[in-house]
Amino acid sequence: MRPPTSRSIGYAAFWLAMIISFTANVAAAQDSRPRARDIGLTPGILPPGPLNAITDVAGVQVGHHTLIKGKSIRTGVTAIRPHGGNLFREKVPAAVYVGNGFGKAAGFLQVQELGNIESPIILTNTLSVGTAVAAGVQWSLDQRGNEEVRSVNVVVGETNDGYLNDIRGQHVTAKDVIAAIEAAASGPVAEGSIGAGTGTRAFGWKGGIGTASRILPSSLGGYTVGALVQSNFGGILTMDGLPVGELMGQYSFHDQIEPETGTAPHPEGQGDGSCMMVLATDAPLSPRNLERLAKRAVLGLARTGSFMSNGSGDFVIAFSTTNRIPDEANASVVEGTHLRNDAMSPLFLAAVETVEEAVYNSLLKATTVTGRAGHTVEAIPLESLLEIIAGRR
Repeated sequence: MRPPTSRSIGYAAFWLAMIISFTANVAAAQDSRPRARDIGLTPGILPPGPLNAITDVAGVQVGHHTLIKGKSIRTGVTAIRPHGGNLFREKVPAAVYVGNGFGKAAGFLQVQELGNIESPIILTNTLSVGTAVAAGVQWSLDQRGNEEVRSVNVVVGETNDGYLNDIRGQHVTAKDVIAAIEAAASGPVAEGSIGAGTGTRAFGWKGGIGTASRILPSSLGGYTVGALVQSNFGGILTMDGLPVGELMGQYSFHDQIEPETGTAPHPEGQGDGSCMMVLATDAPLSPRNLERLAKRAVLGLARTGSFMSNGSGDFVIAFSTTNRIPDEANASVVEGTHLRNDAMSPLFLAAVETVEEAVYNSLLKATTVTGRAGHTVEAIPLESLLEIIAGRR
């Protein structure tokens, strides 16, 4: 191999600077875009938590790693850690639910069978699921206290970002996955075109990562429910009851239903796409009731205008941070208290509202992105949206 020349080093430095500048510009643009409540969209009746994020559930951490390179790599990884400790040694009660199964999720069978999660939850693109599993396994094995572990179930979700991203290039590496896990932290959660949401699109506009939360009043238990979504699906966008997609002329099958008004921006596979939904709560729920909670998440998705099309992978992962399950070989009994079935309804409502608002935040915080083959997906136009909202008042 020839040693690098000053010219090649200069080119490398130039492109590195361009990538850093582009990434910084995207981050700055997302910071300037509003969340749903900033523009008067307040779906539901329950109050949000202080951050209106999944991290309002104490102990939950979220991390992103974003890949923006050249003209065609627009992807990334998002990781959710139910707590900051050793998840294998202190598992959490969990459940999964499949709304429509056109997807490549990993680790769901063991969660269904055993009712717990023992790894970070990793979100990425469809063709990087294998990489995410392998990296998640390695990260888990490397944790202190896991030196004798011989099996670990890593949970991975995905959506297909191949319109904007060179998905066939499989650019996500194990280092990228581990970077997202190790970046996980409590506090505010970055949303929009970031992490696993970098290359996604929803309702014909730019989609991405979104989050929200709800806190039940003390009379209903005082519990917190948080949601994080990776939005990448079609439908007829409705925002807090407003028919936004119809009024803007942007919805699935638009070119077939209203051909005289022109062709929708993305006629290919209209209505298809996927949505990953992660629910967290501090309510002491059994895996059975966590599955019941997970089922309600798709009702929140429906409120936004999704109809869970044939080509959509709509998956829900739900976990509780209460009643951690110690991995102790000599402990044959696990103690804990669980909420009664009769007390579940307020949590069901919270799950619906958090998913609905998380989807709105994923759209509103997302920025316009140009990627593979020159494809551009515009961010939802705020001026037009504000006019629609104003018209309701």
